[in-house]
Amino acid sequence: MTETRVRPPGGAPGSSTLVNDDLAPTTKETATWRTWDIFCLWMTSAHSIASYGFAVGMLALGMTGWQTMLALFVGVLILWLGSNLVGVAGQKVGVPFPVFARAAFGVFGANVPALLRAVVAVFWYGIQTYLASTALMILLLRVWPGLASWTESSFLGLSALGWIAFLVLWTVQLAIINYGMEVVRKASDFAGPVVWIGMIALAIWILGKADWSIDFNARAGEPLSGGATVAAFVGVAFLMVSFMAGPLVNYADFARFSPSKKAVLRGNAWGIPFNETAFVVLSIVISLATLKVYGEVLHDPVALVAEIDNDAIVMIAAVLFATATVGINVVLNFVSPAYDISNAAPKYISFRTGGIITAVLSIVVLPWKLWENQDFIIYFLGGVGALMGPVFGILVVDYYLVRRQRTAVGDLYSDHPEGSYWYTRGFNPKALIALGISGTIAVIVALAPDSQTITALSWPVGAALGAAIMYGLNVKRPVSTP
Repeated sequence: MTETRVRPPGGAPGSSTLVNDDLAPTTKETATWRTWDIFCLWMTSAHSIASYGFAVGMLALGMTGWQTMLALFVGVLILWLGSNLVGVAGQKVGVPFPVFARAAFGVFGANVPALLRAVVAVFWYGIQTYLASTALMILLLRVWPGLASWTESSFLGLSALGWIAFLVLWTVQLAIINYGMEVVRKASDFAGPVVWIGMIALAIWILGKADWSIDFNARAGEPLSGGATVAAFVGVAFLMVSFMAGPLVNYADFARFSPSKKAVLRGNAWGIPFNETAFVVLSIVISLATLKVYGEVLHDPVALVAEIDNDAIVMIAAVLFATATVGINVVLNFVSPAYDISNAAPKYISFRTGGIITAVLSIVVLPWKLWENQDFIIYFLGGVGALMGPVFGILVVDYYLVRRQRTAVGDLYSDHPEGSYWYTRGFNPKALIALGISGTIAVIVALAPDSQTITALSWPVGAALGAAIMYGLNVKRPVSTP
């Protein structure tokens, strides 16, 4: 079936209050993201300081190295299947995530999931910029040791050198987004592959220190019983999905620019099961080597780089890690809120303006203080992030089962009561009820005290409940499909 793309003569589709040039459907001229670009997009998504920290952090749950790798691989496969569902739909309809969500939530109701996604992205954008700045600081201190005096005083919790490094990367990222999605594509194509150089070099260096042998049966946490091992295995698999839940939900922001379904599926296949698995394996290998050499797992590759006594290698590695983190930040945490904020008032806020708002907010939240406050990350970002599972379930069921892959694209931009996605004053009560119920339960699961096994299930519980409730509310009185 083909989508009904409506564009009135001489202008953007639908009502002027719900569209701007950035939110309008993709055209043949702008469909430039081919298999390689999608592959690099997922490489960029996986290759970051935070991704490495997440992968090796799973060792602390008590499983062995090989058990952890296998559990993360299962999570990667689930992520791959989800990306195919969202990516194929996004490419077919040709609109960004907040506009795609209008079909399920209503033309105004879509702001609810969009702004929830934006909140998570803004905070993580600031945190990732800060993490990248730590790599830049190591580089600056190796080149100019005298700058150490600039780290002695602080303003709002960050040293003078820290502010310089943070604002340099903040400016670079803002410059990238200012030139639009085509420059984002080129930045992703560069940042995605380049970090492999740093990771492989780091692996060779630490393996050399470990006498080229590591124990895949080693573990960082206390040994687990049989039942506890199974629970931890399931938990790690779904934590892998939860870690990428936000990017998975707004994947339409990128898949819309692909010229074909085949390009999306091929890019997903190379970028997720192949590349992300390889990155996970390399991360675990490095962490097991650090466990042997230092007696503990180093969760931050930048801290490991700082241990290298060769200045040239340190400088190259610092540049690579900073570049990779900038890449993932632009792709995962800048594009999404730029679209999401623009969607709230398309007539007044463009994609670039949404990006500027995102960048300013990322400073206001003082991300270096947030990174130190793990309770905030767990309770606030973890709680809001848990809502991404229900949003995923609702969108997928609405598109594939309720509307059966039919979309009146023109009506996604219509604020007239006759529009297909007007529902009740622009809001779809069924989708909001499904999100309210499943989201509440998902957040409760995510914030369960002293139980990593239970909290790890927030994404599958939320996604399954959101999907089931959305389908149940529509099965007897389905929405009309155009």
